[in-house]
Amino acid sequence: MNKIKISPSILSADFSQLGNEIKRLEDGGADMIHVDVMDGHFVPNLTIGPPVIKALRSSTKLPFDVHLMISPVHKYIKSYAEAGADIITIHPEATDDLKQSINHIKSLGKKIGISLNPNTQIDIIREFLGEINLVLIMSVHPGFGGQKFIPEVLVKIKDLKKIKDQQNLSFDIEVDGGINFDNNKLVIEAGANILVSGTTIFKNNNGNIKKNIDTLKTI
Repeated sequence: MNKIKISPSILSADFSQLGNEIKRLEDGGADMIHVDVMDGHFVPNLTIGPPVIKALRSSTKLPFDVHLMISPVHKYIKSYAEAGADIITIHPEATDDLKQSINHIKSLGKKIGISLNPNTQIDIIREFLGEINLVLIMSVHPGFGGQKFIPEVLVKIKDLKKIKDQQNLSFDIEVDGGINFDNNKLVIEAGANILVSGTTIFKNNNGNIKKNIDTLKTI
């Protein structure tokens, strides 16, 4: 089994102390930093933009795992790449030409992620699986933190892992939404190798980030 990685979502961090919060995550054993970008249009909430990501870039050497929940996404990809994103994940529904957007991310020297909402089927990205670095499976409906995990997505994770193995592909399978100590094992056993978590990492065990990250990795 691939090494399990944890990508803590800073959506649950103290926004008045983001630089320090990222340092805490790094010290606690995070493998990357998950940055949720929402535009109030593609999803019903607003978060941060390129200037904030650029300002935070000097806080850590960890990869920035940037999830763009914005539409139309294509014209903003370069701004996030230049701000310091290492992985840029987009939704198929947010671009008029998924192939063109994939090529655009690749041309900027960034890793390519594609996100699937709970109701979005694998078939919509099947032809691109050999070209991308990561598939982000949403286990909640995007737009808000703190939602409950949707167990039906476990079938999608298993199906994606089967395709990956059958075709000998190398993309990561990342899962985001309601990940906690009750479902982390199910998600890992289904085939995920990167877990995104916010509330669990920042709030459980009196905010003991290292303990929470280590527990999420345990199966």
